[in-house]
Amino acid sequence: MRIAIVGGNGQISRLLHPLLVQAGHQPMALVRNQDHRAGLEALGAEVRLLDIEGQDVDGFADAFEGCDAVVFSAGGGPDGNIERKRTVDLEGALKSVTAAEQVGIRRFVQVSAINVDEPVAADAGEVWTAYVAAKRDADIALRASDLDWTILRPGLLTDEPPTGLVALGPDIPRGSVTRADVAAVLAAVIDRDDAIGHQWNLVGGDLSVSAAIDEALGA
Repeated sequence: MRIAIVGGNGQISRLLHPLLVQAGHQPMALVRNQDHRAGLEALGAEVRLLDIEGQDVDGFADAFEGCDAVVFSAGGGPDGNIERKRTVDLEGALKSVTAAEQVGIRRFVQVSAINVDEPVAADAGEVWTAYVAAKRDADIALRASDLDWTILRPGLLTDEPPTGLVALGPDIPRGSVTRADVAAVLAAVIDRDDAIGHQWNLVGGDLSVSAAIDEALGA
């Protein structure tokens, strides 16, 4: 498959590209900055320009043209500008879903965040509250679509080396997980039709990626 990666220069995405290439796919990194092209091509990705905040649904559809699947891994992050939680984490996801439907792409995998359906603590702060709301509403919209979706909700992300061991499921408690392990799970679920229609929390654990997916599916 040719797989459009929204947020193609993100930390998880840069780890994902080589894994997709290794699995026989062609990642299409969608990025705002032309300067990232050489580095992403060195990871095996093709590159197209996409300004998540500046382009409309038609711009997203043009970027998705010729692709067979979409991975939404963009985000303004849990810190910083409140407005970007809406324009990137939420509106970017909504435009991606609509554009995928528009061009006939069925498979859509979204990176969210753990426990965003739960109430936010009163002292969480405005930025975190906005981030959680954006991720929650993006997930709601994807679940309501007609796409063949999978939603991964990682816990606290770390930059440690990959462990290859994770815990995956709808009710897995909050914990940490390496970005490399998140990338490995993304690369695995994109190829599994039995992962369609599932939303899973993802943290470090004691099962291999394939075994963790099987367990989450009740296999």
